[in-house]
Amino acid sequence: QKCGFSELYSWQRQRKTKQEFCLHDGPPYANGDPHVGHALNKILKDITNRFYVMRGYKVHYVPGWDCHGLPIELKALSEVRGAESLSPMEIRQKAREFAERAIEKQKSAFIRWGVMADWENCYRTFDPKYEANQLKVFYKMYDKGFIYQDYKPVFWSPSAKTALAEAELEYNEQHVSRSVYVKFPLLKTPPKLTSAIDGSSPASVLVWTTQPWTVPANQAVCYMPDAAYSVVKCATTGEHFILAADRVESTAAALDTQFEVMSTCKGVDLADGSCAHPTIPGRVSPLLPANHVTMSKGTGLVHTAPAHGMEDYGVASHHQLPTDCLVDEGGFFTEAAGPELQNKNVLEEGNEAVIGMLQAAGSLLKEEKYVHSYPYDWRTKKPMIIRASKQWFVNTASVKAAAQEVLKKVKIIPTSAVNRMLEMLDRRTFWCISRQRCWGVPIPVFYQKNTGQCLINSESITSVIKIVEQQGTDAWWTLPIEQLLSKEAVAKAGGHDVLDYVKGQDVLDIWFDSGTSWAHVLEGAEQRADTYLEGKDQLGGWFQSSLLTSVAARKKAPYKTLVVHGFTLGEKGEKMSKSIGNVVDPDVVINGGEDHTRDPPYGADVLRWWVAESNVFTEVLIGPVVLNAARDDINKLRNTLRFMLGNMAGFNPDTDSIPASEMYIVDQYMLHLLQDYASKVTEAYKEYDYSKVVRLLQAFCSRNLSNFYFTLIKDRLYCEAARDAKRRSCQTVLAAALDAVVRSFAPILPHLAEEVFQHLPHGKDSEGVFRTGWINTSSAWKKPGIEEAIEGACAMRDSFLGAISGKNSLEYEVIIVIEPGLLFELMEALQAEETSSVSQLNELMMASQTTLLSELPKETPADANVIKGTFLINLEGGDIREESSYKVVALPIAKAKCPRCRRYTSDSSSTPCPRCLKVLAGKGST
Repeated sequence: QKCGFSELYSWQRQRKTKQEFCLHDGPPYANGDPHVGHALNKILKDITNRFYVMRGYKVHYVPGWDCHGLPIELKALSEVRGAESLSPMEIRQKAREFAERAIEKQKSAFIRWGVMADWENCYRTFDPKYEANQLKVFYKMYDKGFIYQDYKPVFWSPSAKTALAEAELEYNEQHVSRSVYVKFPLLKTPPKLTSAIDGSSPASVLVWTTQPWTVPANQAVCYMPDAAYSVVKCATTGEHFILAADRVESTAAALDTQFEVMSTCKGVDLADGSCAHPTIPGRVSPLLPANHVTMSKGTGLVHTAPAHGMEDYGVASHHQLPTDCLVDEGGFFTEAAGPELQNKNVLEEGNEAVIGMLQAAGSLLKEEKYVHSYPYDWRTKKPMIIRASKQWFVNTASVKAAAQEVLKKVKIIPTSAVNRMLEMLDRRTFWCISRQRCWGVPIPVFYQKNTGQCLINSESITSVIKIVEQQGTDAWWTLPIEQLLSKEAVAKAGGHDVLDYVKGQDVLDIWFDSGTSWAHVLEGAEQRADTYLEGKDQLGGWFQSSLLTSVAARKKAPYKTLVVHGFTLGEKGEKMSKSIGNVVDPDVVINGGEDHTRDPPYGADVLRWWVAESNVFTEVLIGPVVLNAARDDINKLRNTLRFMLGNMAGFNPDTDSIPASEMYIVDQYMLHLLQDYASKVTEAYKEYDYSKVVRLLQAFCSRNLSNFYFTLIKDRLYCEAARDAKRRSCQTVLAAALDAVVRSFAPILPHLAEEVFQHLPHGKDSEGVFRTGWINTSSAWKKPGIEEAIEGACAMRDSFLGAISGKNSLEYEVIIVIEPGLLFELMEALQAEETSSVSQLNELMMASQTTLLSELPKETPADANVIKGTFLINLEGGDIREESSYKVVALPIAKAKCPRCRRYTSDSSSTPCPRCLKVLAGKGST
């Protein structure tokens, strides 16, 4: 509360700045509990937003929820008895209540994870203003010719009784179909084959299909014009069959017979032939050319049912064949299919009945089970069919080129996602946007009762939008048609009476709902977000639907940058499932499970650290081992922070800081490293590479601070006088390092960052870390030349420590011998006198005393261990290069251990050393 943690979003929205950053929240689906996928996504967004707030930007981030659609409707109805008898309005009411409950549950979790937003003002796709904006985009696209109504085959879910788009399918790799080999007797032999088929024995074309139930809807058999086809004689029956030359052997083997090839021809030679339909007496199925025929399986001749295949429909359109559908919304054969099939489910007993009819007609050569990948409804988990029906479509083929062009100007992270998005766009020829359900935004169209002609024009849409803005889309179901459709709209359409029309019953696909969010949420004349950040499934989902609607309506992308993250998996890389027992619940991560020994409470920052440290551009692993490691990492970081905080007691940066030019060289070196760290961390944040931020943070804290700097300065911190400039020098660095380190991880660990700022001993910055800006380092700190002095000294120290292997370095004095030159001058800057126990060089060497000479002293003991080494000095960006050799001699020190500083610099073990005596005398006098 003290730092205004929860008010941060509204505080930064009121800032007067021209710099704005907009991250548009892709709406999660309002149909379940919060899970780790949500945590990964929301925390990534929050890290991004907090970084931009600290950089001084005014951040625009409005969380939202996707609230319509079949999954919510099905879940809501599963809680109700007698759901079949509910009216559309009753269903809508139940679905809305269900979505509202899910939103509240998810929202409280997002807040607990530290996600910064104005949680009282979120967007929901069932809000009246949202729905009205969506209908405006719909009409704009309709008016430009991008939305049209047509009768053609679409993916159809019999279990949900609605059309679905490709993005709503999932594929079952283990689906078992009943595949059949069927013969279609030749009625009219192709003229080019009359010599090969003389009529002495019956001749047929051979087809193979995994969907026998579609055979009654057959209108043709297709061949590939430039492939080779063979006329073969069956060794078992003596019949003649036509099939692809490449498929002769495999088909004969499948039918457990042998084929003798009588002649071979080109596909084009099959032109003008026709066959008898195998189950419908009197129906003729022509042989027709088609490019979709493949030779990878089957017979190379394709049974063509225009009502049940996209390519089949294309052939029928080209050759003006009937496209009648014999299957109803629930997947049952209609009356038109005949009494033997009527009311039978096409995927079950209907399939069985067709196979029986083929057998009875003598057309079935073989039936067998066939395991293959098959589309299922993503929510009911039941098989799909392809079924022709009247639907509304977005003509993606006409938007695609412009969308692909616009996408080239969008920055996509990682770059590997660019091609996937372009490929997915390329594959999409049309987008079916109508659904035969009632929980959604209605397609605002009226139909003439007698002709079925649709009515939608500027007059009709204006009045519908006006009503929806005030009452929401419930009005479509509750108001009489006279209130929705004006006389002016009817007159404009050439009609006479409003009552000659009925309201359309279809609702819009939820991808169209969420895909138009830019029209409602994004502000300003441009209505364009800086960033959309979602999982990789959105390359074919929200990223794409948003792009298509935006390009169609206004010829531009709704985003400048797309950031694409992977999915969450168990820590061994396996999918999460309740049956395996590896599902990680973010609530349990934060608050702990029922058994705290098994599921300890880690807190929100551990969850956030897990997100940041993971390479989110691939799959992201989570489990007990990963979470324990994250907790350990944060504990190590806390220890580093604790050391800095503890040693800043009594230090006020405003009054006690030492100017950089007067500091110890090693302190200046730390500021130099700090400046480099700050610029690298800032760049990593800008590239959304938060795992790099964590790696840089860990390396800086462990290598540069804990292992190097803290070890060196303990003597100055603990043993020099409290206000001594030497001590103040390293305290100045600690203050700068603490400030920079905390700001650098604040977007990732906001709770810990605020906790540190509340414990600063000098008590300033009570506003907290987020309201006081980003890392503030000075360009004057950058001193590349200093690196050579410190790294040269460290190279010699490593030689010294290596020589005494594991012993206490304070029990030794060290002699450094360097020939005159650059390296000697650099070391002289660290120690002006020949021998010292208090010099900067001695501090770096970690010995009790250091002697710097240009040649080895004559009195060096004969058995002394002399270590030789070289150091390459590289200054002015490589313009000055000099390799210098050095010698290091470690000698046991003759002096006694000082009881205060524990260095061997005293004349007697009972009295402090000269430095400590001086400090103690100073204390006594103050």
